[in-house]
Amino acid sequence: MKIRYQDSGVNISEGNRTVDLIKSVVKSTYDGNVLGDLGLFSGAYALGEAKDMEEPVLLAATDGVGTKLMIGQMMDKHDTVGIDLVAMSVNDLICQGARPLIFLDYIATGKVIPEKMAEIVSGVAEGCRQSGCALIGGETAEMPGMYAEDEYDLAGFAVGLADKKAIIDGSTIVEGDVILGLGSTGLHSNGYSLARKLFLDHLKMDLKEQLKGSEKTLGELLLEPTRIYVKTILDVTSRFDIKGIVNITGGGLIENVPRILPEGLQATIDSKSWDHGELFTAIESFDLIEHEELYRSLNMGIGMALIVSPAEAAQVKKRLEELGEAVYEIGAVEAGDGGSVVR
Repeated sequence: MKIRYQDSGVNISEGNRTVDLIKSVVKSTYDGNVLGDLGLFSGAYALGEAKDMEEPVLLAATDGVGTKLMIGQMMDKHDTVGIDLVAMSVNDLICQGARPLIFLDYIATGKVIPEKMAEIVSGVAEGCRQSGCALIGGETAEMPGMYAEDEYDLAGFAVGLADKKAIIDGSTIVEGDVILGLGSTGLHSNGYSLARKLFLDHLKMDLKEQLKGSEKTLGELLLEPTRIYVKTILDVTSRFDIKGIVNITGGGLIENVPRILPEGLQATIDSKSWDHGELFTAIESFDLIEHEELYRSLNMGIGMALIVSPAEAAQVKKRLEELGEAVYEIGAVEAGDGGSVVR
């Protein structure tokens, strides 16, 4: 008896059916710069807009979604983690003022279930539409033995474009500059191992249980998609002198803000200056995690921070609010050892 690839757990036909299911949603992210079609060996994107730049620079970012995927798998809900995947990379690109152009995804799973894969990719496509970039390719890898049949992991890769003279790197930040925080939509895609330890292991909560003080269940709050700030940031960087931009991911406010500060400066942040949101308010109310640990492991309600001069702070804040963002003046840049102090 001869052995077929399918006998090992890999079904090529189901992989092909997955491609058929996602074709239309992938094409919904295309713009006039996308060349070719889904199914070619590589994706192509024209760089016509670079001709108007003095020195065009490509910037790249890659990331995953982490153990947030475990919550999605536990709830059998897969249409939002794709948004998270895109957000993790494009929100990094815009920190240097780059406009995201293209995105590619990678899905690894124990068994390809076309409907589930299509649900994931629909989220990726939604994230691409929110950030104005094209989903020009991807890969779905069926890996029996490496993953259980109902498990999967995601990785994403984004490329953006900026004129070299306009790249934001924090080098012009000075003492007295203002730190503005943009509200997050919950945990985004960081700190889920800590959240699972708290809610599921320590507090023995069920994901279907309604969180006190909220109309949503714990699972719904934990699966809230990461906010994509691309269009907001590109708007304000085109109008104002934004000196520094920080994506508040792993490391929280304590670790991330100092990454762009010049030597001899530190960030001082007032933790009572913004609305933490219902999830973080609940986490704080349990009083089971130290203050420093909270602000080093979680975003605590701030998904992105902008550093601007005091003269422009009010105007920038007003414009951000006009764009629908929750904006708070959360702190200032002071002389110091380069760290971040959260009081």
